[in-house]
Amino acid sequence: MKNRLVLICSIILSFLFFRCSNSDTPTTGKLTISVDETFKPLIESEIDTFHGIYSYTEVKADYKAEMDVFNDLMNDSVRLIIVPRKLNSEETKIFEQWEIVPKVTKIAYDAVAIIGSLDLKDSTLNLSEINKLISGSDLPNFKNINVVFDNNNSSTLKFLMEKTQCKQLSSRCYALNSNNAVIDYVSKQKNCLGVIGVNWISDRDDTTNLSFLKSVRVFEISNSDNSEAYKPYQAYIAQKAYPLWREVYIISKEAYTGLGTGFTAFVASERGQRIVLKYGLVPATMPVRLVEIINEEITE
Repeated sequence: MKNRLVLICSIILSFLFFRCSNSDTPTTGKLTISVDETFKPLIESEIDTFHGIYSYTEVKADYKAEMDVFNDLMNDSVRLIIVPRKLNSEETKIFEQWEIVPKVTKIAYDAVAIIGSLDLKDSTLNLSEINKLISGSDLPNFKNINVVFDNNNSSTLKFLMEKTQCKQLSSRCYALNSNNAVIDYVSKQKNCLGVIGVNWISDRDDTTNLSFLKSVRVFEISNSDNSEAYKPYQAYIAQKAYPLWREVYIISKEAYTGLGTGFTAFVASERGQRIVLKYGLVPATMPVRLVEIINEEITE
Protein backbone atom coordinates (compact mmCIF):
# COMPACT_ATOMS: atom_id res chain seq x y z
CA MET A 1 0.00 0.00 0.00
CA LYS A 2 2.86 2.35 0.90
CA ASN A 3 4.69 1.62 -2.35
CA ARG A 4 1.49 2.23 -4.30
CA LEU A 5 1.02 5.60 -2.57
CA VAL A 6 4.60 6.59 -3.38
CA LEU A 7 4.05 5.63 -7.03
CA ILE A 8 0.86 7.73 -7.25
CA CYS A 9 2.61 10.72 -5.65
CA SER A 10 5.50 10.33 -8.08
CA ILE A 11 3.14 10.32 -11.07
CA ILE A 12 1.32 13.41 -9.79
CA LEU A 13 4.60 15.27 -9.20
CA SER A 14 5.83 14.32 -12.66
CA PHE A 15 2.61 15.61 -14.20
CA LEU A 16 2.80 18.87 -12.23
CA PHE A 17 6.45 19.31 -13.24
CA PHE A 18 5.53 18.82 -16.89
CA ARG A 19 2.68 21.31 -16.60
CA CYS A 20 4.94 23.90 -14.98
CA SER A 21 7.79 23.44 -17.45
CA ASN A 22 5.44 23.36 -20.43
CA SER A 23 2.57 25.68 -19.59
CA ASP A 24 0.69 25.04 -22.81
CA THR A 25 -0.98 22.05 -24.45
CA PRO A 26 -2.36 21.61 -28.00
CA THR A 27 -5.61 23.30 -26.90
CA THR A 28 -4.63 25.56 -23.98
CA GLY A 29 -2.08 28.24 -23.21
CA LYS A 30 -0.34 31.11 -24.97
CA LEU A 31 1.84 31.14 -28.07
CA THR A 32 3.63 33.86 -30.01
CA ILE A 33 4.40 33.10 -33.65
CA SER A 34 6.19 35.01 -36.40
CA VAL A 35 4.54 35.21 -39.82
CA ASP A 36 5.59 36.52 -43.22
CA GLU A 37 3.47 39.66 -43.64
CA THR A 38 2.39 38.42 -47.07
CA PHE A 39 0.02 35.95 -45.37
CA LYS A 40 -1.54 38.30 -42.79
CA PRO A 41 -5.19 38.15 -44.00
CA LEU A 42 -5.14 34.35 -44.09
CA ILE A 43 -3.40 33.78 -40.75
CA GLU A 44 -5.51 36.36 -38.92
CA SER A 45 -8.59 34.40 -39.99
CA GLU A 46 -7.00 31.08 -38.98
CA ILE A 47 -6.16 32.45 -35.53
CA ASP A 48 -9.62 33.98 -35.00
CA THR A 49 -11.30 30.68 -35.87
CA PHE A 50 -8.87 28.71 -33.69
CA HIS A 51 -9.64 31.00 -30.75
CA GLY A 52 -13.37 30.54 -31.34
CA ILE A 53 -13.02 26.76 -31.07
CA TYR A 54 -10.43 26.63 -28.29
CA SER A 55 -11.33 29.43 -25.89
CA TYR A 56 -8.44 28.71 -23.53
CA THR A 57 -5.81 29.57 -26.15
CA GLU A 58 -4.10 32.81 -27.08
CA VAL A 59 -2.06 32.83 -30.29
CA LYS A 60 -0.35 36.14 -31.03
CA ALA A 61 1.16 36.67 -34.48
CA ASP A 62 3.89 39.16 -35.30
CA TYR A 63 3.84 39.97 -39.03
CA LYS A 64 7.25 40.75 -40.50
CA ALA A 65 9.45 40.47 -43.58
CA GLU A 66 10.59 36.94 -44.40
CA MET A 67 14.18 37.56 -43.26
CA ASP A 68 13.04 38.88 -39.90
CA VAL A 69 10.69 35.92 -39.44
CA PHE A 70 13.54 33.42 -39.93
CA ASN A 71 15.75 35.49 -37.61
CA ASP A 72 13.08 35.15 -34.91
CA LEU A 73 13.16 31.37 -35.26
CA MET A 74 16.95 31.10 -35.29
CA ASN A 75 17.54 33.43 -32.32
CA ASP A 76 14.92 31.64 -30.21
CA SER A 77 12.40 34.50 -30.10
CA VAL A 78 9.62 32.17 -31.29
CA ARG A 79 9.22 28.44 -31.74
CA LEU A 80 6.89 28.53 -34.76
CA ILE A 81 6.92 30.52 -38.00
CA ILE A 82 4.84 30.68 -41.20
CA VAL A 83 6.88 31.33 -44.32
CA PRO A 84 7.01 30.75 -48.11
CA ARG A 85 10.11 28.53 -48.10
CA LYS A 86 11.78 25.69 -46.25
CA LEU A 87 14.94 26.03 -44.20
CA ASN A 88 18.04 26.62 -46.33
CA SER A 89 21.24 24.60 -45.95
CA GLU A 90 22.81 27.01 -43.49
CA GLU A 91 19.73 27.07 -41.26
CA THR A 92 19.48 23.27 -41.43
CA LYS A 93 23.09 22.94 -40.22
CA ILE A 94 22.33 25.14 -37.21
CA PHE A 95 19.38 22.90 -36.29
CA GLU A 96 21.70 19.88 -36.59
CA GLN A 97 24.13 21.57 -34.20
CA TRP A 98 21.26 22.15 -31.79
CA GLU A 99 20.26 18.48 -32.21
CA ILE A 100 16.72 19.61 -33.01
CA VAL A 101 14.62 18.14 -35.79
CA PRO A 102 12.30 20.91 -37.04
CA LYS A 103 8.73 20.02 -37.95
CA VAL A 104 7.93 21.31 -41.43
CA THR A 105 4.27 21.25 -42.53
CA LYS A 106 3.15 22.44 -45.96
CA ILE A 107 -0.19 24.23 -45.50
CA ALA A 108 -0.90 25.95 -48.83
CA TYR A 109 0.08 26.85 -52.35
CA ASP A 110 0.31 30.61 -52.76
CA ALA A 111 0.86 32.95 -55.70
CA VAL A 112 2.69 36.21 -56.14
CA ALA A 113 0.40 38.54 -58.06
CA ILE A 114 1.34 41.47 -60.27
CA ILE A 115 -1.21 44.26 -60.00
CA GLY A 116 -1.37 47.44 -62.05
CA SER A 117 -3.11 50.78 -62.06
CA LEU A 118 -6.38 50.92 -63.97
CA ASP A 119 -5.01 53.35 -66.58
CA LEU A 120 -2.66 50.70 -68.03
CA LYS A 121 -3.78 49.45 -71.43
CA ASP A 122 -2.02 46.08 -71.26
CA SER A 123 -2.55 43.45 -68.56
CA THR A 124 -0.35 40.57 -69.73
CA LEU A 125 3.34 39.97 -69.01
CA ASN A 126 5.80 37.10 -69.33
CA LEU A 127 8.74 36.38 -67.04
CA SER A 128 11.27 37.97 -69.35
CA GLU A 129 9.22 41.17 -69.55
CA ILE A 130 8.88 41.29 -65.77
CA ASN A 131 12.66 41.00 -65.54
CA LYS A 132 13.06 44.00 -67.84
CA LEU A 133 10.55 46.12 -65.96
CA ILE A 134 12.03 45.55 -62.50
CA SER A 135 15.55 45.92 -63.95
CA GLY A 136 14.70 49.32 -65.42
CA SER A 137 14.06 48.63 -69.12
CA ASP A 138 11.00 49.99 -70.87
CA LEU A 139 8.49 47.96 -72.85
CA PRO A 140 6.26 49.39 -75.61
CA ASN A 141 3.18 49.56 -73.36
CA PHE A 142 5.08 50.18 -70.12
CA LYS A 143 7.28 53.28 -70.29
CA ASN A 144 8.80 54.90 -67.19
CA ILE A 145 6.65 52.69 -65.00
CA ASN A 146 7.07 52.55 -61.22
CA VAL A 147 7.05 49.20 -59.41
CA VAL A 148 6.14 49.06 -55.71
CA PHE A 149 6.40 46.27 -53.13
CA ASP A 150 5.78 45.88 -49.42
CA ASN A 151 9.26 46.29 -47.89
CA ASN A 152 12.99 46.02 -48.57
CA ASN A 153 13.12 42.42 -47.32
CA SER A 154 9.93 41.41 -49.12
CA SER A 155 9.55 37.69 -49.79
CA THR A 156 7.37 38.43 -52.82
CA LEU A 157 10.02 40.62 -54.45
CA LYS A 158 12.77 38.14 -53.57
CA PHE A 159 10.75 35.34 -55.14
CA LEU A 160 10.02 37.45 -58.24
CA MET A 161 13.70 38.29 -58.72
CA GLU A 162 14.69 34.64 -58.40
CA LYS A 163 11.93 33.50 -60.76
CA THR A 164 12.79 36.06 -63.45
CA GLN A 165 16.56 35.84 -62.83
CA CYS A 166 16.77 39.55 -62.11
CA LYS A 167 20.13 40.57 -60.61
CA GLN A 168 19.65 44.27 -59.95
CA LEU A 169 16.54 46.32 -59.21
CA SER A 170 15.78 49.51 -61.07
CA SER A 171 15.71 52.89 -59.34
CA ARG A 172 12.01 52.95 -60.31
CA CYS A 173 11.33 50.12 -57.82
CA TYR A 174 10.16 51.37 -54.43
CA ALA A 175 9.60 49.74 -51.05
CA LEU A 176 6.52 50.80 -49.12
CA ASN A 177 5.66 49.65 -45.61
CA SER A 178 2.96 46.98 -46.10
CA ASN A 179 0.86 45.05 -48.59
CA ASN A 180 -2.04 47.38 -47.80
CA ALA A 181 0.14 50.32 -48.80
CA VAL A 182 0.93 48.61 -52.13
CA ILE A 183 -2.77 48.18 -52.93
CA ASP A 184 -3.54 51.75 -51.89
CA TYR A 185 -0.71 53.17 -54.01
CA VAL A 186 -1.55 51.20 -57.15
CA SER A 187 -5.28 51.95 -56.86
CA LYS A 188 -4.70 55.72 -56.60
CA GLN A 189 -1.68 56.36 -58.83
CA LYS A 190 -1.14 56.00 -62.59
CA ASN A 191 1.43 54.07 -64.61
CA CYS A 192 2.50 51.74 -61.82
CA LEU A 193 2.75 48.06 -60.93
CA GLY A 194 2.65 46.34 -57.55
CA VAL A 195 4.02 43.03 -56.29
CA ILE A 196 1.76 41.36 -53.73
CA GLY A 197 0.54 38.07 -52.26
CA VAL A 198 -2.68 36.83 -53.86
CA ASN A 199 -4.58 36.53 -50.55
CA TRP A 200 -4.48 40.33 -50.26
CA ILE A 201 -6.47 40.88 -53.47
CA SER A 202 -8.93 37.97 -53.40
CA ASP A 203 -12.56 39.09 -53.08
CA ARG A 204 -13.75 37.20 -49.97
CA ASP A 205 -17.38 38.05 -50.78
CA ASP A 206 -17.17 35.99 -53.98
CA THR A 207 -17.77 32.34 -53.05
CA THR A 208 -16.47 31.19 -56.46
CA ASN A 209 -13.04 32.75 -55.74
CA LEU A 210 -12.99 34.11 -59.29
CA SER A 211 -13.03 37.80 -58.40
CA PHE A 212 -10.26 40.17 -57.40
CA LEU A 213 -10.38 43.69 -56.01
CA LYS A 214 -11.95 46.09 -58.50
CA SER A 215 -9.59 48.94 -57.60
CA VAL A 216 -6.56 47.39 -59.35
CA ARG A 217 -5.81 45.49 -62.53
CA VAL A 218 -4.63 41.91 -61.91
CA PHE A 219 -2.16 40.76 -64.57
CA GLU A 220 -2.07 37.55 -66.55
CA ILE A 221 1.41 35.99 -66.46
CA SER A 222 3.03 33.57 -68.90
CA ASN A 223 6.35 31.77 -68.88
CA SER A 224 7.31 33.09 -72.32
CA ASP A 225 5.98 34.72 -75.50
CA ASN A 226 4.95 31.32 -76.82
CA SER A 227 3.05 30.10 -73.76
CA GLU A 228 -0.43 30.84 -72.48
CA ALA A 229 -0.90 33.53 -69.86
CA TYR A 230 -2.90 32.95 -66.67
CA LYS A 231 -4.32 35.00 -63.82
CA PRO A 232 -3.64 33.77 -60.26
CA TYR A 233 -6.90 31.85 -59.94
CA GLN A 234 -6.86 28.87 -57.60
CA ALA A 235 -7.31 26.35 -60.41
CA TYR A 236 -4.23 27.66 -62.23
CA ILE A 237 -2.22 27.76 -59.00
CA ALA A 238 -3.24 24.16 -58.22
CA GLN A 239 -2.25 23.04 -61.71
CA LYS A 240 0.97 25.12 -61.47
CA ALA A 241 0.01 26.72 -64.78
CA TYR A 242 0.31 30.19 -63.24
CA PRO A 243 4.10 30.74 -63.26
CA LEU A 244 4.41 32.67 -59.99
CA TRP A 245 3.16 29.97 -57.60
CA ARG A 246 4.99 29.03 -54.41
CA GLU A 247 4.48 26.94 -51.27
CA VAL A 248 3.62 28.01 -47.71
CA TYR A 249 5.04 26.22 -44.67
CA ILE A 250 4.68 26.13 -40.92
CA ILE A 251 8.11 25.47 -39.40
CA SER A 252 8.18 24.54 -35.73
CA LYS A 253 10.94 23.68 -33.29
CA GLU A 254 8.53 22.89 -30.47
CA ALA A 255 10.16 20.10 -28.47
CA TYR A 256 6.92 18.83 -26.93
CA THR A 257 3.26 18.53 -27.88
CA GLY A 258 2.23 22.08 -27.10
CA LEU A 259 0.06 24.84 -28.53
CA GLY A 260 2.27 25.11 -31.62
CA THR A 261 1.46 21.51 -32.43
CA GLY A 262 -2.24 22.12 -31.88
CA PHE A 263 -2.33 25.24 -34.06
CA THR A 264 -0.41 23.50 -36.86
CA ALA A 265 -2.82 20.56 -36.73
CA PHE A 266 -5.77 22.95 -36.96
CA VAL A 267 -4.43 24.84 -39.99
CA ALA A 268 -3.72 21.51 -41.72
CA SER A 269 -7.17 20.14 -40.82
CA GLU A 270 -10.22 20.31 -43.07
CA ARG A 271 -11.56 23.41 -41.30
CA GLY A 272 -8.23 25.22 -41.49
CA GLN A 273 -7.81 24.27 -45.14
CA ARG A 274 -11.26 25.64 -45.98
CA ILE A 275 -10.02 29.00 -44.70
CA VAL A 276 -7.02 28.67 -47.02
CA LEU A 277 -9.46 28.08 -49.87
CA LYS A 278 -11.54 31.12 -48.90
CA TYR A 279 -8.52 33.40 -49.12
CA GLY A 280 -7.63 32.51 -52.70
CA LEU A 281 -4.84 30.05 -51.94
CA VAL A 282 -4.81 26.32 -52.65
CA PRO A 283 -5.01 23.86 -49.70
CA ALA A 284 -1.98 21.60 -49.36
CA THR A 285 -3.43 18.88 -47.12
CA MET A 286 -6.93 18.59 -48.56
CA PRO A 287 -7.90 17.31 -52.03
CA VAL A 288 -9.06 20.05 -54.40
CA ARG A 289 -11.67 19.28 -57.03
CA LEU A 290 -11.21 21.27 -60.23
CA VAL A 291 -14.30 21.87 -62.34
CA GLU A 292 -13.99 23.14 -65.90
CA ILE A 293 -16.82 25.42 -67.00
CA ILE A 294 -17.29 25.67 -70.75
CA ASN A 295 -19.41 28.47 -72.16
CA GLU A 296 -21.11 27.32 -75.33
CA GLU A 297 -23.02 29.64 -77.60
CA ILE A 298 -26.56 28.45 -78.04
CA THR A 299 -27.91 28.81 -81.57
CA GLU A 300 -31.47 28.28 -82.68
